[in-house]
Order: sequence, then structure tokens, then C-alpha cells
Amino acid sequence: MRRKEQKKPRIGLYTMGLKHYWGQFQGLRERLLEYGAFISKKITEMNAEVFYFGLVDSETEGMRAGEYFNQNNVDLIFGHSGTYVTSASILPIHQICQAPFVLLNLQPTTRINYEKTTTGEWLAHCGACPVPEIANALERCNIKCNIINGLLGMDYTPEISMTNEVTSDRKEAVTAWRKIGEWVDAARVKCNLRGARFGFLGNTYGGMLDMYSDFTMFQGQTGAYVQILEMCDLDRQLQTVTEEEIQEKRKEIESFFTISETNAADPLALKPTEEQMNWSAKVAVAQEKMVEEFDLDALCYYYHGAPGNHYEDLQGGFIVGHSLLTAAGIPCAGEGDLKTCLAMKICDIVGKGGSFCEIVVTDYEDGTILLGHDGPFHLAIAKGKPILRGMQLYHGKQGSGVSVEAKVRTGDITNLACTQTYDGKLKLIITEAEATDGPIMTIGNTQTPVKFKKDPDAYMDEWFAEAATHHFAMSVGHNASLFEKIAQIMDIKRVTLDR
Repeated sequence: MRRKEQKKPRIGLYTMGLKHYWGQFQGLRERLLEYGAFISKKITEMNAEVFYFGLVDSETEGMRAGEYFNQNNVDLIFGHSGTYVTSASILPIHQICQAPFVLLNLQPTTRINYEKTTTGEWLAHCGACPVPEIANALERCNIKCNIINGLLGMDYTPEISMTNEVTSDRKEAVTAWRKIGEWVDAARVKCNLRGARFGFLGNTYGGMLDMYSDFTMFQGQTGAYVQILEMCDLDRQLQTVTEEEIQEKRKEIESFFTISETNAADPLALKPTEEQMNWSAKVAVAQEKMVEEFDLDALCYYYHGAPGNHYEDLQGGFIVGHSLLTAAGIPCAGEGDLKTCLAMKICDIVGKGGSFCEIVVTDYEDGTILLGHDGPFHLAIAKGKPILRGMQLYHGKQGSGVSVEAKVRTGDITNLACTQTYDGKLKLIITEAEATDGPIMTIGNTQTPVKFKKDPDAYMDEWFAEAATHHFAMSVGHNASLFEKIAQIMDIKRVTLDR
């Protein structure tokens, strides 16, 4: 299945300055606009749509800028502190437009030319001067403001400059632009969740109280709609699947997976039969058709009906197709876990994977905790090709079928859990760690040995104290800073563990 095209975040941008300066210092206004254009170009290259207002240098222009950003429905505003500006010029922007605000204090040079610098030259480098005033005014008006300090990171020096402004390789510029990129990605998550369609197929696994979700509260806090689906919606698509489509899907499955040729240590995990493979392929085609019919962006699912009924056979073929959908940007969470499906979708939007996990077992010898599940798996972050095994039964569930055995690739990972608190609010729990290449069981389940910054017991003390759900999403890379910004831009509670 082809990945759905993501919406670009809509980023507002303006440059700050003081109107009185323009008649006093020739070229200063144009110089600041050049800096703003540079920032606009860099953010556009992050696959974002930028709405650059230009200079805000008076209260009137501040009001115009706020209206401009509202008209363009921006997801996030960057304010570039080019030189001194009165806070009265800036406040109206953020009173009129409620989009999250990040103030950019990015100095163009590492050091001014002390011997030759004029007042006009200094004013092009004094962006830090108004930052405390602006932050104070916004705080007193109950408007949130995030600030990024650093270097502008230009790769050339403007002709008017009296110093060297090539700072693109300086760590102060690299760090600042990494933070800017994280804010752009946070806005990307927000705009792609707004109006996203999460399918809820079947029901939640009976008795798993941590996973029960309030669909109205979910939409209220994320902007995503929950499309309730029935097994008959999937079965209706199953009846349309042709033999040609089954064979095409078999080819796709065989390119993604290694088909086990031997039985595993567990007698329940055998080589998949031709019948099981064809059934998984047929169900996968139907799953894809259902996703397209309802224009889904994510899917959580579970079915537990009477023994021996047709829908039980249908759900037995779920895992392979749901793994393929997850790889195609439609994250699928088992056991009806909508909140973990949200965590998986967040990871996927920012290109970090997001594989469905729970605690499997602790290895005290290696100091790791194995994390995984009986599927689905995010194929894009796998170490090697995942193995398909034929399961004689799914533990704790009815039915049998093909399951995925895999591990996330070795290196930095970040677990992202989404839970719900007493007041009904969502909360993200974030942990950075390392996926190791330790041994895993051959039981047809996904498993990744993970080493945390603390020993397993100390880590679990912290994790359990946060009342997390027992599922979470595993992403690749150390993404705590990014996930924290996503939580902030979505106004969701968050906690980062094991720092």
C-alpha cells in the first residue's frame, strides 16, 4: 500500500524591529529582512509551508501580523528577534493569534568587530536585548513563550556586515536549528492529527481497564476522529478479494519477511502452511481495502467472539496485514488500544517508527528488559527481515495464524507511552534507552532487548509509578526532546523518565 501523503505544517514567521531605527540607520531594515528570508528558506526546506509576514516594528504592524497568521491558519509561530523592539509591538500578535509561539534569538555572528562596529552594526546583532521584556509581557498576559538561543547559522556574509557571519558549522547554530526542526515536527504532528481518522475495529480486550478510552475526550484532546468499525465491514471487503490480488500480496509479504523454514523452540510456533500464508495475504488485501474505504490514518482492533465462528478465522489473519499497514504509515495497535495507537501515529508522523510493545521479560544477566508483543510490528525499524511463523494459537486469545518474530534494530531508541489520568487527560511518558543485539525467544513474537540508563528494577520503579498503560510505542533514535515539544504544542501532559 502506498503511504498517505502527510500535510505540511503551516508555520508563521515574523522579524522584530523598532520603526524609529529605519530612518536613523541606512540598510538595517533590509538587512533584518534578509535574515528573515534566510530563516524562512531553511524552514521551508523542512517540508513546511512558511507564511513570512516580514517586519513587526510597531503596535499596528503587530495587530496586522496577528490577523495575517489567523487568516493563514498557522500551526506555529516563530518570532525572529532581529534587533530591539518594544514588547507592545509583539503582544498583539499573540493576543490575536493563539498558535504556539517560539521566539528565536539567533545572533548572526560569533563576535562583533569591536574596532569598526557602528551603532547600526551593533543593532543588527542585539537580538537578545528585547527577549526578557517580551517574555515578561507575555507571562503577565498568560501567553506561553518558548525561546531558542544560538547562532543564525548563515553560510555567507551580507555585504553590509563588518564581521564574519558564516556560522553554519558552529555547534550553537547546529543546536539551535535542531531545536527549530523539532518544533516544526511537533507542528507536523499537530496538523496531521487534526482531522485524522482512527479506525476502531471490534472492541477492547475484555478486562484490560488501562486501555479503555473515551472517544469524545480523545477527539477533544487530539483533534482526531474515531471511526467505529465492525467485523462485517472487513468481511465485506474480504468477499471482493480476487486470486490475483492474493498472489500479488503474497509477493509483497515474501519481499518484506523471511518465511520460517523450521519449527521454533516453542511447539506452538511452526513453519507457516500454504493455507495460512494465503489466508494472511487475503486478509491483508481486505484490510487495505477497508483502510482505503474509510480513509483511515491509523487503526486499533481486537475481536473475541464465540469459538469457531467465521470472524474468529478472519482475525487469525490480522497480524501480517497490520504490520504491512503500519509500515505504510497506518499504525495498527492490537487489543483495541487506542491510546497506544496514538503514540504509534506520533512516532510515524515524525519518521521514527513506532512499534507496538509491552514488557516481555527481564534479563538480569544482561541488565536488559525485553520489549515486544505478538504483533503488529513496524517493519521500517526492524533489524534484518522479520520472520513469519505459523502459530497454533495466540496466547490469551482465540484462533491461530501467522505471527511476526522480529527485533528493532540495535542502537538508540525512545519509548513513547500514552496513558490517561484521573481527570481524563492524556499523558505522554517518554524514556530514552538503547536496543541491544541480545538473544530473543523463538516463539513467534516481536522482542527487543533494551538497556535503560538505570538497572531494570530501578527503571521499572519509575515506569510503574507513572501509571502507564501496559502497551507503548518504540521509536528509533533519542527523541525525548522532540516528544516533549509535541506534548507541549498539543497541550498534553508529559513526563520524561530515566534522565
